[in-house]
This record gives sequence, structure tokens and C-alpha cells, in this order.
Amino acid sequence: MTPPSPLDLRVAIVGAGPAGIYAGNLLSRAVAETGGTVAIDLFDSLPAPYGLIRYGVAPDHPRIKGIVASLHEMLDAGSIRFLGNVEVGRDLPLDELSARYDAVVIATGAIRDADLPIPGIDLPGSYGAADFVAWYDGHPDVATEWPLDAASVAVIGNGNVALDIARILAKHAVDLRTTEVPDNVLAGLESSAVTDVHVFGRRGPAAIKFTPIELRELGEVQGVDIVLYDEDFEGVDPAAAPNNQLKIMLRTLQSWRAREVGAASRRLHLHFYHAPVEVLGSERVEAVRFERTETDADGALRGTGELRDIPVQAVYRAVGYYGTPVAGAPFDAAAGVVPNVEGRVHDEEGAPIPGLYATGWIKRGPVGLIGHTKSDAMETVAHLVADAAAGALAPRQGEGDIRERLDELGVEYTTWPGWLALDAYERALGAGHMHTRERVKVVPRDEQVALAREHTLIRS
Repeated sequence: MTPPSPLDLRVAIVGAGPAGIYAGNLLSRAVAETGGTVAIDLFDSLPAPYGLIRYGVAPDHPRIKGIVASLHEMLDAGSIRFLGNVEVGRDLPLDELSARYDAVVIATGAIRDADLPIPGIDLPGSYGAADFVAWYDGHPDVATEWPLDAASVAVIGNGNVALDIARILAKHAVDLRTTEVPDNVLAGLESSAVTDVHVFGRRGPAAIKFTPIELRELGEVQGVDIVLYDEDFEGVDPAAAPNNQLKIMLRTLQSWRAREVGAASRRLHLHFYHAPVEVLGSERVEAVRFERTETDADGALRGTGELRDIPVQAVYRAVGYYGTPVAGAPFDAAAGVVPNVEGRVHDEEGAPIPGLYATGWIKRGPVGLIGHTKSDAMETVAHLVADAAAGALAPRQGEGDIRERLDELGVEYTTWPGWLALDAYERALGAGHMHTRERVKVVPRDEQVALAREHTLIRS
């Protein structure tokens, strides 16, 4: 077999979440196997790396956030150069980026909420899950205050994000004091008026989209009663579940049904077979109307015609995320993804655009866990390397350092040394806090940039 010819590539990756970092790491290895070299620049619109791992995972999930250790190792190896606080398509046009690199990989993910097209969904008191998650994770582009004046809250959705939101809303703030939750968020949660959180799913318990760990964590929340309803469990047999994961979760739910309810100051209600029909209210949310559902003999979901109005003063829709487009790149607005075939981005006529690729949720939609993201990046990188070897990439124009161009444009970009300085600063804040914490996040963008820029201006 003839060994592959050495490649000499410059590649830009847009998005510094897991998808982008995995793609960069895999690309570095793949090019090294040819005996060639690759210079990889990783751009992100935020001053800090890690995307949804930093701004989309609940602060009381230290185990899940452990993935940061491996992402840190990949960026710290030096084969990928991080350039934060740069929004490609706004601060730097995509066509200019494409001209300076052999290939561009879009890995912007999905940070917006998917729509829930029912009447009343835009009433005051109705919120998207992504916005609330961004608030409690200290996202710099979200307001620092969040209205938590509702006693009864509805969370619409039956996935892990819905559980995260319900848990944070129901949890007593004192139990979050040792996490990395920002100070403004902790203050907001401490003054919360919430007493009852209702989680609604269209399907039954045997069709939940949680994971066993997420569900188990819900049952470990102190000072919160979990309320289940017998009508939702008629005919439910954990032993008949098609896989062990679902069996475990159904047994967990069944065990909660045996618990005594009434002693706690807060309650978390899990409702099944409820399809949202309308959000009710005149000037703000007052209730949500649901249609009771059921499954037919073939397992298909259908409405029963029975309507139920549940009084609540706030609604959170957790029905999925929507992809984050890049100005200048093709975008399928209906699907919320960049149109592509196995990671090769296509134009409106369906023809591949030389040198433009996609990976992660912006490629396949907001489904799957971290493991899927890695295998997804492998597919995209394999096509990029194959196209490079076949001479199918458009020739790059210009050899100058992109940082010089960013300086010309007045973009206050951040770098990996800058992130390390910001990371150390946040950890020091946590260590000096009255409740010892892993870190206290710096929330304002300008403060993050200022702290990181002190070290960013040192050329590497």
C-alpha cells in the first residue's frame, strides 16, 4: 500500500465547544499520520472555551463537567490555537476566513431554543430553556437578573434539559452554595418564590428521554417532595422495558411512588401523557392547557380530547435546541442545521462547497451526547483529509497571521494563555469564598476580556 502524501494545511474551526475541540484534535492526529503538518485556529464568539460544557451544563453536575479535563488537555497540547471573543461572520467575514485557510469547519452547535408553536407561548412569564440555562450558568450575553416570582412553574419537555431546569428551580439555594454557580444567580435563587415545579411530557413513563443518572439525581434533592400520579402508571411494567437503562428509570419512578409526600416545603411534580395546547392568560401566564394523550395498540401517540388547565405563573419550554448559523454560510432554517452530507457543506443547489465542513449539532441537529460528538467529528475530519489528499480544497490566499488581521479590525480577541489566567482568577475567587467553591464565574464579557487580554497580548 502506498503511504499517504504528507499534507500541509491551515484549518479554521468555528466554535470552541466539544465538537470543535474534538475535530481539531482528530485533525491534528490524522495529518500527523501522513507525515505532514497542520496549523489549526479555533475561533469562538465567547472569551472562554468549552461552549455548552461551560454554559449549558447545570452547576450541580461536577461529574459531567469532568469532560473539561480532557478538553483542556487537547487545547493545552499546543496543536490547536484558541482565539476567543471573535464572532465569525460579524467580526471577521466567513469568506475572508475561507480565503486564508485551506478549510473551515463550522462547529457552532445549538444554543437557541426550538419553537413551541402554541397560542400564548409569548406571554410574559413564558421562557425558553436555553435562556434560563444560560442565566444560571453565567453566560455573558444574558441579563444578570432573572424573574423568579412565580410560586407554580411549568416545565414542558421530557429530556435531560427539562430535568436540569426543574431541579434548579426546585432546589434550595443553600444546596448550590458549594458549586460554581455565579454569585448573582445564587442571590436570585435564594429569593425565589417557587414552591411547585410541574414537568410535563407528551408521552408516558416508558418513553422518557432522561438518562438514569439525571433521574437519580432528581430524587436526591433535599427538602423537595417528588409527586407522581397513579393514572400515568397504569399498565407500566419495568420488567417489560426494551433495555436496561429504561428498566432502571422505571424502577426508580416506581420507587418514588411509594414515598410519603407532604413534609417538604417544595414539590416537583412529574406529569406524563400531557400535550401542551395553549398558554392561558390575559397580561401574563396564568395557566397551561394540556390535552391528555394515550398510545394506541401500535404504540403511536394520540390525543384523547380531554383538556386540562393547570394553574401556573411561569412556563419554561424545554423542547429542544436550534442551530446557531454563521453569517455567510448556508443554513437550513427549517431543520436548524448547516446543509451537509457527512460533514461536507452543500450550497443551495446541493453541490459541495470546497473547503467548508460542519460537525456537531450544527451538522446533525441537537441530539446525542458527548460520545456522538466525537464520532461525528471523526466522519467530518476523514472527509476533510481525503479532500485535501485529492487536491479538492480551494487554494488559500495569503500567509499572514490571522491575529494581525484581527488587530487591524480592532477585535479584542482572547487566547489560551488568557483563558488560563481567567480560569486561575475564577478558581481563586472560589477558594476565597465564604463557602469553598471550585470557582466563582466572572460573568460580564468586558471583565472576562480584560482579565484574559492581560495575557493574550503576549504572543505565543
